[in-house]
Amino acid sequence: MQNFPELTRAEEQVMQVLWQRGPSFVKDVLAEMPAPQPAYNTVSTIIRILEQKGFVGHEAFGRTHCYHSLVAQDDYRRFSLRKLLGGHFGGSFSRLVSFFAKEEDLDAKQLEELLRHAQQDRNPDDDALPNDGRPA
Repeated sequence: MQNFPELTRAEEQVMQVLWQRGPSFVKDVLAEMPAPQPAYNTVSTIIRILEQKGFVGHEAFGRTHCYHSLVAQDDYRRFSLRKLLGGHFGGSFSRLVSFFAKEEDLDAKQLEELLRHAQQDRNPDDDALPNDGRPA
């Protein structure tokens, strides 16, 4: 598992914008931030911190910079989920699902739908067997 430094809520918000928009200038990131929007200098500072943490890189255009993500969103999602599982559910995905089902008061039909979506999202190669029927 790839380890990442801890991100603050504001840092995660900026990363969400970069993952969604792709390469962006500070003013573009600021325009996508939810209200109340932080100051331009605040966003600029957050981006520089993300650069120091290894999440963001930039390309210089004179005195301005275009920033881009160096960390794939799925890699960070995987890291965050494993951290959540380890810290709050003893590393057990079934405990997480059980907690979620209780908190959201899911019925059997909703749980079946959740399982169906999870199975559809799995990589078909995960279950592939060689021609002789033995597991790969």
